[in-house]
Amino acid sequence: MSESPFRGVIPPVVIPLTAKKSLDLDAFHRSVNRMIDAGVDGLFFLGSSGEVAFLTDAQRYHVLQEAVAVVNGRVPVMAGIIDMETMRVVDQAKRAASFGVDALVATAPFYALGGPKEVERHFRAIREYTDLPLFAYDLPCCVHTKLAPEMLMRLGKDGVIQGVKDSSGDDVNFRWLVIENEEAGHPMQLLTGHEVVVDGALLGGADGSVPGLANVDPYSYVEMWKASQAGDWNRVRELQDHLAKLMFVTRGVRATVGFGAGVGAFKTALWQMGVFNTNEMREPVQRLVGEDVENIVAVLKKQGMMDPDAPVRQ
Repeated sequence: MSESPFRGVIPPVVIPLTAKKSLDLDAFHRSVNRMIDAGVDGLFFLGSSGEVAFLTDAQRYHVLQEAVAVVNGRVPVMAGIIDMETMRVVDQAKRAASFGVDALVATAPFYALGGPKEVERHFRAIREYTDLPLFAYDLPCCVHTKLAPEMLMRLGKDGVIQGVKDSSGDDVNFRWLVIENEEAGHPMQLLTGHEVVVDGALLGGADGSVPGLANVDPYSYVEMWKASQAGDWNRVRELQDHLAKLMFVTRGVRATVGFGAGVGAFKTALWQMGVFNTNEMREPVQRLVGEDVENIVAVLKKQGMMDPDAPVRQ
C-alpha cells in the first residue's frame, strides 16, 4: 500500500450553499479548485464536514456528480456512503461508484446499534457489493460505536478495507493501530481527522490527514505533509502551531454547538475570506451571525488569513 494514492492531505470538503440553501456551484468550484491548486492529494466528499447527515439522497448525488466533474481526475475522490444500516450503505456505495469516485468511506451502522459482531459483518457485507477501495470511518461521537483496532486489523489483513479515517479522538488506539498495521505489512492507509494533532500522527507513522480546517488553509497542511516527508520536524511543529491557533475559529462560537460551531465556523471563515458567498447551513442548523462572526474574523486576521483592515461581511 506504500504506492496507494490515498495518502497525504485529503480534506473533507465543506459544501457551500446559496441564500436559499441550494448547492452554490460557483463557490463549490472555487473552493475545490483552490484546494487542488494548493496541492492537496485528494478530496473527501460527503463526510461530516460535508454535512452528509443533513442531505437527502438526491442532494448527495448532486454533490457527487458535481464533485467528480470539477475534480476531473486531478486528484482521487473519496465519497462518504454513511447511513443507518448496511443495505442502505450498499445502495449509497453502488450509486457513488456509478459517478466514478475512486474510494468509499463508511462508518459503523447507527440508530439500531449492534455489537462488535454486527459492526464487523457490516464492513464485510459492503465489500461483497463493491470492488472500490473501502475506508472505515471511526467516528464514535456521531455513530456511538468505537471501531476496535483488532477488528480493523482483521478487516485490513483480509482485504475488506483498505484504510481507516480516524476521527475518534483516541490517539492511543490510533498509535497502536499504526504500529500493528506496520507489523502486518501495511495493508491499510491510516489517516487522521484531527486538525490540531496531525503532527503527532505523522510522527507516529500515519499516512496522512483528512482535516476539515484544510478547507480554510490547505496551504499549511500541504506544506506540513511535505515537511514531514522531508524529516523537517521543526517546520512541521511550526505549521501545526499555526493551524492549532487557526482552529480557534471554532472555539469562539457561543450561539450553538456541534455542526453549527464546527462546520459553521469553517463556512463562516470561508465566507469572510471570499471563497464562499454565504455561510448558510443545512436545516435545522442555523448560520452564525453577530459576535460569533466577529470572533472568527479576529482569529483569521491574527493568523494571517485575512487583511487586517478587511471589513466584516454581514
